[in-house]
Amino acid sequence: MHSADPHLAVVGCAEEQRWHEALLEQPVREPQLRLWTYRSPGVVFGCSQAALLARARRGAARCELAQRRSGGGAVLTGPWMLSTSILLPPDHRLLAGGTVTSYRWLGALIAGLLRDMDVPAHALAPDEARRTPDDPALDWACFGGLSPWEVVVGRRKIVGLAQLRRRHGVLLTSGTLLARPDWEALCAVVDRPADDARALAVATTSCEEQLGAAPLVESFASALHQMLTDVLGEFPNCAAVA
Repeated sequence: MHSADPHLAVVGCAEEQRWHEALLEQPVREPQLRLWTYRSPGVVFGCSQAALLARARRGAARCELAQRRSGGGAVLTGPWMLSTSILLPPDHRLLAGGTVTSYRWLGALIAGLLRDMDVPAHALAPDEARRTPDDPALDWACFGGLSPWEVVVGRRKIVGLAQLRRRHGVLLTSGTLLARPDWEALCAVVDRPADDARALAVATTSCEEQLGAAPLVESFASALHQMLTDVLGEFPNCAAVA
């Protein structure tokens, strides 16, 4: 399903993961881009969270569940999030600095877009990330911790990043909180206490919280697509979903 914006696909979280897997099964010869938002809530578990996913399935969760091949904690997707998936050839110039450095340009780019919208965001440099201790009680949740080049307002996370390296190519992903996520629903899915939902609300922020209203997802997607095109060139078949 597509929105009125040709650069934006409206999907379920499992459909997004299937696109990632299909594209990484073959050589990535040129950059590929997808921008996503979600028709309904879903939870995407990290590659090492099989036990947590199994527990969620036993609990008869009322939202879509999926597992990704990259690491990190569980991600709550939904209409409040705009995600990007960027596939690059393994020898692409933006990957030359190594795993952590590969995030830098993307975090800085999204932070710049947020600042253009009057959200005082910045990409978290590695030394700043080391000085910002994570809450161990939230290590199961992607947005419960901070990694280098993720985007914050103060010390509150607004953009999460992930990366998956394979022989055929490298996948860089981001998730931007345009509106407040339903942290209570996430905690219910994984059987975590209400205190975790409150802690996630403190550890994160959103464009809605910063600006008083959430931006239109289509407008944000269009602006982000233009910035990515400026860096990487035109993308083929941007809106097609495999």
